[in-house]
Amino acid sequence: MAPKLRCKKVTPCEDRCSETGDPMGNGGVIVLVIDDEESMRDSCYQVLRREGYRVETAADGERGLQKVRELSPDIVLVDLKMPRVSGMELLKEIIETDPTIVPVVITGYATVESAVEAMKCGAYDFLPKPFTPEELRIVTTRSLEHRRLTLEMRALRKENERMKENFVTVVTHEMRAPMVAVEQYLEVLLKEMAGTITSKQREILEHCKKRVEWLLTLVNEWLSMSRIQRGRIVERLETIGIQDLIEQSVALVTPQADERGIQIKIEVPQGFPTIEGDKDPLSHVFMNLVSNAVKYNHDEGSVWVRAHDKGDSVAVEVRDTGIGIPEGSLPFIFDEFFRVKAAETRDVTGTGLGLTIVKRIVEAHRGHVEVKSVVGQGSTFTVFLPKRQART
Repeated sequence: MAPKLRCKKVTPCEDRCSETGDPMGNGGVIVLVIDDEESMRDSCYQVLRREGYRVETAADGERGLQKVRELSPDIVLVDLKMPRVSGMELLKEIIETDPTIVPVVITGYATVESAVEAMKCGAYDFLPKPFTPEELRIVTTRSLEHRRLTLEMRALRKENERMKENFVTVVTHEMRAPMVAVEQYLEVLLKEMAGTITSKQREILEHCKKRVEWLLTLVNEWLSMSRIQRGRIVERLETIGIQDLIEQSVALVTPQADERGIQIKIEVPQGFPTIEGDKDPLSHVFMNLVSNAVKYNHDEGSVWVRAHDKGDSVAVEVRDTGIGIPEGSLPFIFDEFFRVKAAETRDVTGTGLGLTIVKRIVEAHRGHVEVKSVVGQGSTFTVFLPKRQART
């Protein structure tokens, strides 16, 4: 029977480490032993060094946690009973520091209850003292295999997400170009630049144009979501005047408003404070909000876009006289793909991504969005953004 690990003191050092030598080709693997018994630290050191691992030791939880953060070990052997920081506390800290580290509990107080609690705290395995060198080698090998599989799984998941994002981006880019061309051809036909058309033909072409416009909106919003998911929202900071930003956004929506007799009024006080941000995504925010205020409005309705100075921030309010949002739907309107289900919105096309994109862009600029609405009376969306700070 193999002797149990109960080694006598070999060195007076509190901590031990091995930097050189790699007889088994495992020198790239770091094993950290945290135990207040010097004999146990030294025994584990001797056994694991012979396997070619780089071995580090610590005599208490505080020093052990410091080494975890400094070295990012592959495996940590943790004693449960230690002064100041207990093994259970240490397990939680290790997992929070790096969830890929494999913690293994070594303890002379092994019970079913302590084993279950250790597993709940993140331990991968449980090794009761005293144990043989062979038992230590087996647990170490098994832990390394678990870590290898965990790292491979994380890498595969990351690669899968990257491929998915690239696929969406490529497909939407490839779709956008031909749809823009189709929209332009339809516009040529509707303006009778290619010949006279009948009223029935016009009706069909206008229907086709609306469908293509909706598909383009879908593609553009997918591209925006793709950039947001990759963290590419605020890419270029510049000083932005609120008046210009609002006027440019409103100009894009004015043709749709004119078709339905909806008036859009802009109210920005003279000399209004500037903000700092990425102009293109911020333009998308106000264009989206004004577009919604038109789409969900009544014919001959009104939209007001007002700017207010709020001390450290500015507030831009988009208010309409439209159909409003039911109170029960308000908590969900910024969720992805959520759309209010009502008889008035049945024929209004949309992706359910517009307000999600608005919220993420505003938050990326350290701001927030608020909404108030009454069914039948209209909605008010208010965007709060920090003012541009003067350079010192």
